[in-house]
Amino acid sequence: MDEHEEPNVTGAEVPPSPDAAGEPVDRRDFLNTTWKVLGAVLVVEAVWTSYDILHPEASGAFGGLVDVGPVADFMEEGMVKYFLDGRFYVTQYQGGLRALYQKCPHLGCKVGECESSVGISSGFRCPCHGSAYNVIGEYLTGPAPRGMDRFPLTIRNGHVFVDTSSLVEGPARGVLTGPTEPPPESCGSVP
Repeated sequence: MDEHEEPNVTGAEVPPSPDAAGEPVDRRDFLNTTWKVLGAVLVVEAVWTSYDILHPEASGAFGGLVDVGPVADFMEEGMVKYFLDGRFYVTQYQGGLRALYQKCPHLGCKVGECESSVGISSGFRCPCHGSAYNVIGEYLTGPAPRGMDRFPLTIRNGHVFVDTSSLVEGPARGVLTGPTEPPPESCGSVP
């Protein structure tokens, strides 16, 4: 006993003084504090994850804005270029550019491009059920309910950009402004 402490005459237990240094933390207080800290960390993680899910970052691939290159790369008439990262074709026909989604609107198979003997595209054909489309994605034959779906395309500062986050439904059956000759039956292999 310290010389400054008074003796306990009642026999009751004396609580430790609050300024006692080096006193061990009792197990109950330690566990309560630990659970509170872990609970707070869990809440912060849940909020962070929810924010990331609700506010995704746009990528330079499918689901975002894709820079497909300078306009000069798309000047050849009947030209078709496939972009794997964006899952689309860019076609040029009579001076107009179009970005066509690779999926067939019938059952979602990947549509393949058909090249003619001259080296330009003669259109697209679905390898699964044979739906055929012209070079600008308009329906020609087969079980598909409409033409190929498209993505909005813009030109800024001499570059072509395709917005793959916004899909536009393809033209209805019977709408034909492009070539009417279907591609050969033997084509349609996927690039």
